[in-house]
Formats: sequence, C-alpha cells, structure tokens
Amino acid sequence: MLPLLLPLWLVIIGIMAILAAGCVVGFFLGESHRKKVAEAKIGSAEEEARRLVNDAVKTAQQKRKEALVEAKDAALQMKTEADKEIKERRNELSRQERRLDQKEEALDKKVSAMEQKEEDLRKRQELAEARLSEVEQLRLREMEKLETIAGLSTEDAKQLLLSKLDEQLAHEKAMHIAAYETQTKDEAETMARELISQAIARCAADHSSEATVSVVALPSDEMKGRIIGREGRNIRALETATGVDLIIDDTPEAITLSSFDPVRREIARMTLERLISDGRIHPARIEETVDKCRRELELAMKREGEKAVMDVGLHGLHPDIVKLLGRLRYRTSYGQNVLNHSLEVAYLSGIMAAELGVNVTQAKRAGLLHDIGKALDHEIEGSHISIGVDIAKKYKENPAIVHAIEAHHGDVEAKTPLAFIVMAADAISAARPGARKENLESYIKRLESLEEIANSFEGVETSFAIQAGREVRIMVKPDAITDDQLVILAHSISRKIEDELDYPGQIKVNVIRESRAVEYAK
Repeated sequence: MLPLLLPLWLVIIGIMAILAAGCVVGFFLGESHRKKVAEAKIGSAEEEARRLVNDAVKTAQQKRKEALVEAKDAALQMKTEADKEIKERRNELSRQERRLDQKEEALDKKVSAMEQKEEDLRKRQELAEARLSEVEQLRLREMEKLETIAGLSTEDAKQLLLSKLDEQLAHEKAMHIAAYETQTKDEAETMARELISQAIARCAADHSSEATVSVVALPSDEMKGRIIGREGRNIRALETATGVDLIIDDTPEAITLSSFDPVRREIARMTLERLISDGRIHPARIEETVDKCRRELELAMKREGEKAVMDVGLHGLHPDIVKLLGRLRYRTSYGQNVLNHSLEVAYLSGIMAAELGVNVTQAKRAGLLHDIGKALDHEIEGSHISIGVDIAKKYKENPAIVHAIEAHHGDVEAKTPLAFIVMAADAISAARPGARKENLESYIKRLESLEEIANSFEGVETSFAIQAGREVRIMVKPDAITDDQLVILAHSISRKIEDELDYPGQIKVNVIRESRAVEYAK
C-alpha cells in the first residue's frame, strides 16, 4: 500500500508546484503590464510638466520685462525729484553761507572791539592795583603809628571795642526800635483806618462771619461791665486764656466772640456762659473755667464722633479714630464743616457703591475716613492725605480703604472701584453750590501761619492770632526773655512776618512778659 501512496503525494506536490509557478508567472506578467501603463502616464505627465514650465518661464520673462520697465520709470522719476531737491538745497546752502559770512564779519568787528576794551581794562586794572598797593602801604604805616601811640595791638583794640559795644548796643537797639515803631504807628494810624474802611465797604463777609463768629446772650447790659472787669483785667484774662477776641459793642445784651479756630471759639463760648450763670468773674475763676471747659469739649468731641459713626451705621472703628472724627466737628475746609463733609461723602459713597455692586460698608467707611488726616494736620507736618494714610495703617484699616484715602485727591493713581467712588463722592460734596469758599480757607491758613511764625522763636510760650489777623498776641517765658530782649523779639517777629507772609494793611505784634510766684500753704 505504501507504494501506491507515494505516487499520489508526488502528484499533489507536482500540482502545487505548477500552481505556484503559474502564480509567479501571472504576477510578473501583471507587474510588467502595470509598469508599461505607469511609464505611459509618467511620460504624458513629464510632457505636461515641460509645457507648464515653458509657459511659466515665458510668463516670468514677460513679468520681468514689465518690472524692469516700471523700475526704470520709477528710477527716472526719483532721479528727477532728487536733482530738484539737490538744487533747492544747494540754493539754501548758498543763502546760509552768505548769512554766515555776514555774521563772521560782524563777529570779527565785535571781537576787535572787545579786545580793545580788554586792553583798556587791563591798563586800568594795573593802574588801580598800583594805587591800591600804595594805599595799603600807607595804611600799614598808619596802623603801626597808632599801635605805637596806643600801646595796643590791632587784635587787642578790636576785642576792647567789641566788648564795649556789646555792653551798650542791646539797650540802645531796643530803645531805637521802640521809638521807630511808635513813630510809624502814629503816622500810619489814619491811613490804616481809611484802608480798613474801604476794605469793609467792598467786602461782604456774611459767610465768613458765620464761620468765625459766635454770639453769647447776656441777661443784661450790666453784665458787660462785669465781664470787662476793673481796668479790663477780666476781658484780658479771658482773651489771653482762650485766644479769642471778645467784641463788646453797642449790641444790646450780647457779646461777640471772634476767632478763626472753632475749638477756641467754642471753649470761649462755654466759659463765658458758665461765668455769666455763676456770677463770679475774676482772672483766677476765668482760668479755672477755661481748663474745665477744655476738658469737657474733649468729651463732647468723642460723643460727636460716636454719633457720626452711628449715623453712618458703621461698627468696629477704633476708639481713637472715633475721637479724631469728633475733632472734625470743629474743623473747616474752605468754609465747609469737615465732619458734615465726611458724613456726606460716606452717604454718597454708599449709594454709588450699592448701584455699582461694590461693598457698601467699605464704601461708607472709606468715605467717612477720607479726610481723617485733617484732625491732626495742624499738629503734624505733612498733607492731610499722608497723615490720614498713616492713621489708617496704624489702626489696621483694610488696604482698600487706605488706598481710597490715599487716592481721593489724585495724589496717587486710583486702582480700585472703591477709590474712584470716594474720589467722585468727595468732588460732589465739595462742588455743591455754596459748599466751599476759597477766601475763608486762605484767611485761616494765613492766621495759622502767623501763629507758627511766632511760635518758631526761642522763648515763646504760646501765641494767638486775633483781631482777624491784624494782631498776634505772644506770651513769652519770663525766665528766658528779659525786658530789653522783649522789644528785640517783637521786632524780629515782625520782620519775619513781613518776609514770609502776604497780607493787607499791617499786623500788630503784641509780646507779653508776665512773672508769677505760686506757693501753697500747707
């Protein structure tokens, strides 16, 4: 059986070999056919490509020719314009050269004249130096003769002369200054009255009076005499203790208090009302009452601050900030009460913040505190903005509120919606008709500057600007200033006022030296 199976396998293998050979032959025949077809397509594609390249070359050559023609035309036009410009510049250069030549000729003439002047001056200088040398030699010879006659050297003579002058000049200088001032006052009194009359006639001071004057009602006109006191000692003591002018005129049953500082004016008003109700009016009682009223006013300022915070609806403010807010009740800016202005800015800021979707509480807080620096700007150097920023940082206020305070006058760029809101609210409050008056603020600044100048001198204890700035009353330390120095000090203060301030009319400098001895019986 094995011999029969062997030829069968051979047949199968042969058939498979034939099939494989057929497949290989078919593959090669198909591949040859595809190659011929591909070669034919490649040939036609190459022909088309050569045609396209030839067309592109022709087109490029045509474009190149056109571009060359355009370039030649443009170059020709540019050459023409350049030639024209060069011609114009050559003409301008020619004109400038002519002008320069003329200037050179003029300068040559001036140089020649200056050289001649220099030569003349040199000769004069030589002559002057020769004469000065002769004068110096004569002076030296005369000094030698004087030293021989006097028996003193030059330095010894200087020291002797200066020591004698130091002993004599202080009193003489004080007497001369006093005499000159008296003469000047006598001659200028009439003119001053005329000038003041004209100024009053031309000036309507209704608003200023409202901001700088208070009226105290009296039970009777007899009380005016008691307030004045014997030889005016009571009214002088009151004016000295408060720094306020008491105007007692023909107005029935009333006394007018005048001062640029609302705090001083309020202390004087409270003191006068207490004295009138008590009936005991004398210098010691006046000083005691002034001190008591000053302490009570501090408490009143605190209550004003608390009321302002409650009105706005804020919480969590530091007690010291509340006190500073209360002090703003007695502070004005351009005639506008600063606390009322701050409350108004807080309300406006809150309304605008609500409309814009900004934190209303923060807006009110920033509006209320934006001018907090004005409570201390007369005590601390710097603008009210920088002082306010320092106060807000000291008491850990929100950085957004600090930035709003810093930016509300545009000193720094506003970067937050809150800062823009406070800036707008401040401008609205200040720009209301009748809200502010520039003249009043400048007047108050002048009075403050007047007191600062007086306080800058050594030996000055305190000073008050009174009589609407026409007088400054200065109290000095009796152990630091003598009577002779008193006149010299008044003169020095008046000279500094003249140099540093601009003011109408004249300012009376009244320097007071008072000696007191105090002992206590035990």
